[in-house]
Amino acid sequence: MNEFSVAERDNTVITFEQHTLLQQKRYPGASGSFAWLLSGLTLATKIIQAKVRRAGLTDVLGEAGATNVQGENQQKLDVFANNVLLHYLGLRDSVGILASEENEEPFVLKQSADAKYIVIFDPLDGSSNIDVNVSVGTTFSILRRPNDPYERDDAVDLLQPGYKQVAAGYVLYGSSTMLVYSAGDGVHGFTLDPAVGAYVLSHENIRMPAQGKWYSVNEAHLDTFPAAYQAFVGGLRGGALGKRYASRYIGSMVADVHRTLLKGGVFLYPPTADNPQGKLRLMYEANPIAFLIEQAGGKALCGRERVLDIRPDSVHQRTAIVCGGTREMEYFERCLAESE
Repeated sequence: MNEFSVAERDNTVITFEQHTLLQQKRYPGASGSFAWLLSGLTLATKIIQAKVRRAGLTDVLGEAGATNVQGENQQKLDVFANNVLLHYLGLRDSVGILASEENEEPFVLKQSADAKYIVIFDPLDGSSNIDVNVSVGTTFSILRRPNDPYERDDAVDLLQPGYKQVAAGYVLYGSSTMLVYSAGDGVHGFTLDPAVGAYVLSHENIRMPAQGKWYSVNEAHLDTFPAAYQAFVGGLRGGALGKRYASRYIGSMVADVHRTLLKGGVFLYPPTADNPQGKLRLMYEANPIAFLIEQAGGKALCGRERVLDIRPDSVHQRTAIVCGGTREMEYFERCLAESE
């Protein structure tokens, strides 16, 4: 039997499905149900990206005429993306519970022993930016339920802290469509190749720089931030870490986090006078982001507390977040200590 040369092996395309199956081989007895779950997720996001790319040519721009549980006006693409994810994830036998930003209550689908996963997602973060052709994204978090159906309590199983995530990630719909994902063994990026219709490994084992040169925050509300956050931003602008940082803020969370993950620096969504608990949703926005940031060597905090340690009391609970490289985060913690 002929064997590939080293050069040929090095040039072999690795798809997301191949990558997850290879990772799964490290765990004896793995059934393949988790990889099958992920295939439903990737199929749904391919359908969403196709609709996003044609948004200006079809009647999917603008508001849908309803509000979600957050009191926010739903965009037509929010509704479309939500329905697609609910449909294709709901077809997977291993998914027992689905929870979305767009639905007030989670959907309990199955109680069988095989239905051992919970998937929580924001179907289209930043969807209001679609009208002006700005990048948007899907965020997702996967949790495990007890294997024995008699040991399950749906409310308890759902409201797990972020450190218990089995996997998490996001899909960025930008100049290219990219899936960034971790199952607790590093962070890997896969770019959708439209020629073959598959997510292909393009960024293996992403590591955040210890220090970057950008900070990302909505500075229009700077005067309403707590003193420590104001001091932190002021220090970054003033050269407290040896150089003056530049501001980069898109206003689409997935895009801002993606830049921070790849290029370093810090992304923050502080508490404000109007939102003293913070504004990001913990379970389907902050937790997956924090999981990726930590897996890539960075740090994610809500004040002094690690985001992944927060014990949620509601699937729609909100939180503040500061996440970035080790140098920026050490400086943030110093600002907190000095403000006390």
